[in-house]
Amino acid sequence: MFAPTAGFTLLALLLALAFVRLGAWQWQRGSERSAERTRFEQGAAQLIELGARAAGAVPLYQRIMVRGQLDGRHQFLLDNRTFRGRAGYEVLTPLERAGAPALLVDRGWVPFTGTRSQLPPVGIAASGSVELTGRLALLPGPGLASGRAAPDPRAPWPKVTSYPDMQQLAAALAAPLEPRILLLDPQAPFGYLREWHAPGLEPLRHYAYAIQWWTFALLTAIVWALMSRRPSGGAVPR
Repeated sequence: MFAPTAGFTLLALLLALAFVRLGAWQWQRGSERSAERTRFEQGAAQLIELGARAAGAVPLYQRIMVRGQLDGRHQFLLDNRTFRGRAGYEVLTPLERAGAPALLVDRGWVPFTGTRSQLPPVGIAASGSVELTGRLALLPGPGLASGRAAPDPRAPWPKVTSYPDMQQLAAALAAPLEPRILLLDPQAPFGYLREWHAPGLEPLRHYAYAIQWWTFALLTAIVWALMSRRPSGGAVPR
């Protein structure tokens, strides 16, 4: 006999709805990641000159050519950045431009030296005007807000920082900055290890999580149906 109780039915319904919504959210995230990766790939199709325009005036991930002077005296080391499982930093160097805010150039990844007291050497031999190519991108963000650490104003240059925002970097430089950074092309000079990818998880990971949540919703319905069955009544033997 099928005789579900009201309390158990309500609990199962709430759980199933929660799993369905979580699955829909992950599916949406997968669609967003897929669209972002498409934009990332399409951005390399054409190289344009930025000139004195603002970085926000061209599409995100657009590959650009920009001229300016690299400021090797004031650099940032982005902490907690890994490369193929190894710990290290990404090097951000301001590119001073005539008539426009400085543009931070991500010159790539350098390995952790093994001690915080000895930072990797990231000096620049360039002097005078340089011409760089790369993609416009946003600063990397942390999974948790607790992972943020602004540059220490008392620390010497280069300053170590973990997932800062652009306002914090501009304050440390005491100069305005473009809201985007330049991911230096792998073949461009003045760089370190560079293998740029669109940010975030692979879209398939999000789709897999969505299917997992929807499977939980189906299992909840099955468990509710099985637990709601009662033995059929019958004559009691004497």
